[in-house]
Amino acid sequence: MDSSRRQGGIQQLLAAEQEAQHIVNAARNAKMARLKQAKEEAEKEAAEFRAQLEADFQKKVAESSGDTGANVKRLQEETEAKIQRLDSESDRISGDVVQMLLRHVTQVKN
Repeated sequence: MDSSRRQGGIQQLLAAEQEAQHIVNAARNAKMARLKQAKEEAEKEAAEFRAQLEADFQKKVAESSGDTGANVKRLQEETEAKIQRLDSESDRISGDVVQMLLRHVTQVKN
């Protein structure tokens, strides 16, 4: 009986060890599946966030491009106005400048 009892105990230990191994394997597989799912969710969220940032960036670029066109037009108008002022000023004083240059060129110093 002692021998059969030991055999029964060994069989129970082997069965318990196998069951424990199955439990560990199931837990490991569940953990790996959850990690894979978490990674996929994180990648999806990162892609959505990246897409949102890109959309915001494109929107700002579009807004600033419109402003740039308005700024270019304003700067062109200001430049034209300054050129006209300089032209009129040069027309106004060109006679005096010519007279001053002639006086200095024709004047002889001793």
